[in-house]
Amino acid sequence: MIHYRLKCDKAHEFDGWFANSGAFDEQVDQGQLSCPRCGSIQVIKALMAPSIARSGKSANRGAEALRKARDEMLRNADNVGDEFACEARKIHYKDAEPRGIYGRATDEEAKALREEGVDFYPLPTLPEDHN
Repeated sequence: MIHYRLKCDKAHEFDGWFANSGAFDEQVDQGQLSCPRCGSIQVIKALMAPSIARSGKSANRGAEALRKARDEMLRNADNVGDEFACEARKIHYKDAEPRGIYGRATDEEAKALREEGVDFYPLPTLPEDHN
């Protein structure tokens, strides 16, 4: 698992987690990576300080912290499955009570949500998600 600080062509910075450096390049080449703020697919790696693991324990602690954060998000949110875009809009436009939700959205749905100003963030990807 590799973490990059990313920046779009409109200077919005955000974080990205990838299985390896090749996964980042592949997603950029295929237009699959976009800015969560504006939806731009013109994304590059931003300058960031190197993170040097002192031992295997440090890397494991980082993955464990990410796992705990994701588990906490999932525990406190409703799984709306393929209805994510619809439910996110209802909450955004105050047609439904505010609550944490998670689910699936197509690239087109995610882009439309961003264009409408609906705030959402992808769940962190964990190493075991790639098995």
